[in-house]
Amino acid sequence: MTVPAGTAAVLDSRRGWIVVGAAFLSMFTVFGIAYSFGAFFDSMADEFGSGKGATALMFSITSCWYFVLGVVSGKLADRHGPRPVVIAGAAFLAAGLLATSRVESIWLGYVTYGVLVGSAVACGYVPMVAVVGGWFERRRTAALGIAVCGIGLGTLVVAPLSERLIDAYGWRTAYVLLGVGGAAAMLVASLGAHRPPVDVEQPDVELGVVARRREFVVLYASILLLSLSLFVPFVFIADYAEDRGISSGRAAALVGIIGASSIVGRLGLGAVGARLGPLRLMRLSYGVVAASFVLWLVAGSSYLVLVAFAVVMGVGYGGFIALAPAVAAGLFGTFGLGTILGALYTAAGVGGLVGPPLAGAVIDGVSYGAAIVLAGLVTAASTAVLFALPAPRPDATAA
Repeated sequence: MTVPAGTAAVLDSRRGWIVVGAAFLSMFTVFGIAYSFGAFFDSMADEFGSGKGATALMFSITSCWYFVLGVVSGKLADRHGPRPVVIAGAAFLAAGLLATSRVESIWLGYVTYGVLVGSAVACGYVPMVAVVGGWFERRRTAALGIAVCGIGLGTLVVAPLSERLIDAYGWRTAYVLLGVGGAAAMLVASLGAHRPPVDVEQPDVELGVVARRREFVVLYASILLLSLSLFVPFVFIADYAEDRGISSGRAAALVGIIGASSIVGRLGLGAVGARLGPLRLMRLSYGVVAASFVLWLVAGSSYLVLVAFAVVMGVGYGGFIALAPAVAAGLFGTFGLGTILGALYTAAGVGGLVGPPLAGAVIDGVSYGAAIVLAGLVTAASTAVLFALPAPRPDATAA
């Protein structure tokens, strides 16, 4: 990527790393809270008398909404800078969790949690990923890998923290505490959300034209297929473990292990991606996620095998999250990257909306084994699709 002469010295600078820290905190907060949903799953299902599919739909609406809304939050950040968008995310997070703590029906939770918390994630994710990409050129892949480590560490910390809060105060008060603390953290993150030195909005970028490119279609299809299965463990792995006699604390820890292992994928594969190429490693990440479902299928009641599944799944998932923005930047450039990423991530929104409820219906109607096999096959298909993606331009992959 070439930049105007006056801005080259600012890229890859100390100020850029401050932005990376702000992005890390933003994603730590919104994803840590969103991905802790599994800790609340049984308590909410029991209180509302809803089945696994109906309860999982709350998380699915959340993931669908934040990915679909990312095209709006990304465009707003391109135009107005990321700071006001992150501040709006703090307001959505507080409002959503406080309102969810008061609902008396799962249907209201679809709105208070699904829409409002989903809006908070949309404000804290795509704009911050895009702005990090705009602050770096030579070290973009590594910077993005560090920034999105916030997702993994947030999952590692907040999921078990939520379990302890629920045990101590009940799920409703736990959401109040997470809402207040999460909003405060988002406000702190907004302080470091600086606009890039290069204006990442390109008025001539027409999303309709970009969306018709072969690269966009293939990448979109692969993300859609992957996302149908990617979110299933976040919703069901703790419930699966508890059904097989594993204590609730150890079961909830499995989600945290996925998050911790994803840090290895984000940092390790993200750093190596700068040398070997992000597309090649993204394909590897997809394959690792597909292979992980074999471990879940044969785990039974073995906690050690479930831990192994969580580790392998986390590494592959973390690699995908770290590498997808770098692949997109290589294919389409960084101008208007927030808008393009937002459009691409609508695929993850659709997959996240359909995948967990479908898995819940299969679990209720057939078995956990059938749902795991289905998820693994869909992930394998997503890996095959990704191999149809052409390599990014050599001048773009230098990042």
